[in-house]
Amino acid sequence: MAGIASALNAGKTALAVNQKSIEIIGSNISNVNTAGYSRQSAVLTPYPSMNFGGFFIGQGVTVTAVRRDFDTFVTNQLQHKSIEFGLQSGQSNPLAELERIFNITDQNLATEVDRFFDSWQELSANPSGMVERDIVIQRGQLLSENFHTITNDLDTVKQNINDSIISKVDGVNSKISEIAELNTRIFTIELQGQVANSARDRRDMLAKDLASSLGVQTYTDAKGMMAVQLPGGMPLIQGTEAMTIEAVQNGQDLKLVLRTGGVTRQIGLNNLGGEFYGLVNIRDTVIPGLNDKLDQLAYEITQAVNNVHTTGAGLDSVSGRNFFTPNPVSPPPAEPWKEAARNMMVALTDSRHVAAAQAPVPPATVAPGDNRNSLDIAGLSKTVLINGSDSFTTFYGKMTSTVGIMANQNILSLGGAEDAMVQLQNMRDGLAGVSLDEEMISLIQFQRGFESSAKFLSTIDEMMMSLINLKR
Repeated sequence: MAGIASALNAGKTALAVNQKSIEIIGSNISNVNTAGYSRQSAVLTPYPSMNFGGFFIGQGVTVTAVRRDFDTFVTNQLQHKSIEFGLQSGQSNPLAELERIFNITDQNLATEVDRFFDSWQELSANPSGMVERDIVIQRGQLLSENFHTITNDLDTVKQNINDSIISKVDGVNSKISEIAELNTRIFTIELQGQVANSARDRRDMLAKDLASSLGVQTYTDAKGMMAVQLPGGMPLIQGTEAMTIEAVQNGQDLKLVLRTGGVTRQIGLNNLGGEFYGLVNIRDTVIPGLNDKLDQLAYEITQAVNNVHTTGAGLDSVSGRNFFTPNPVSPPPAEPWKEAARNMMVALTDSRHVAAAQAPVPPATVAPGDNRNSLDIAGLSKTVLINGSDSFTTFYGKMTSTVGIMANQNILSLGGAEDAMVQLQNMRDGLAGVSLDEEMISLIQFQRGFESSAKFLSTIDEMMMSLINLKR
């Protein structure tokens, strides 16, 4: 009876193992479209053999573990490439907006600069004409308004970036908190000798998302807990403790701070990566640089036109008037062009005060038809006046080309990062993803095993009944 009992036990374990394997396959099939899910499979181990009649007979089979298909290298590469993808993705919309503002169409700032100086050229043909003088003032006002519009548009882009950061902070904090909770769950489960496959899948996916958003770095300690830190080393998750990121707004300024254990630390650009780095870099580096160049352009136009205009005289023979309101300079005047684009405006309100003529020597009056000053101002458009190398239009052209190059480079880099992500994801799916064809083959295999185990048990049952009947 010992042999038949052993055979009965072997059949029972085989039946249970095939059933459990089918259940695991069913879970794989049901999660075929679940993001981040890794294929699972049963690890089968035979029971120790037993000496029976001089022979070692097997005692059946058992499921010793449920293995999770996982490749550390591919997972780390996915996380690393997510940082680059997030960075380029974060810069994409702001750069598109900047490219729209600094466009190369016929209706841009350079066009208004040319039209302004062309109006002076037209005035030189009829220096006493009131219509031409009105057009000069109107063109000056339109030029100023263009500078104001671009400045306001840049402020809008900055505000949009701030709004985007604020909207993303809650999602980031939710993922940080969830990883800390998963650390607790994984530690508790694996302390009992089991493997928390689903929790590890979810944690890896959240880590990839955080890498895309913040450029985080992760590592797993001996207890199976994932530690997460910002690129500069500031911790986000330590064991089961999760930190909190907050967006603190003070007027137009928005700062990111990390709250940990009652201590608040500011998160600078060197502690950011991924999408947040892209957004903050555009806001704090690219836009201020464009603002500075725009101010410099407005300041140089204002100074150049005023310098010549003050040497000329209007129809009333009065000289010394500024055409544009000078930009106020606050000490120390290290950068006198600050806020020049925002402050630029025409100082004249009376077209008779437009200095088309050179100032006469008192007590003389302006000679009829004197157009020398208007010609001098018209000639400023082609004169190299900025940094010793640029005219007004070429200086603006360099600004637009810089923005255009950045936007095009972003498109290329974003496409490259996206392609790399797709390739790595395909590699990951090939190694750890669920293939329905493979699962169907495994399902048939274990189905046949289950049927064979059932048939085996039925045979053993008949053998036992035969033995019982023999004794009767």
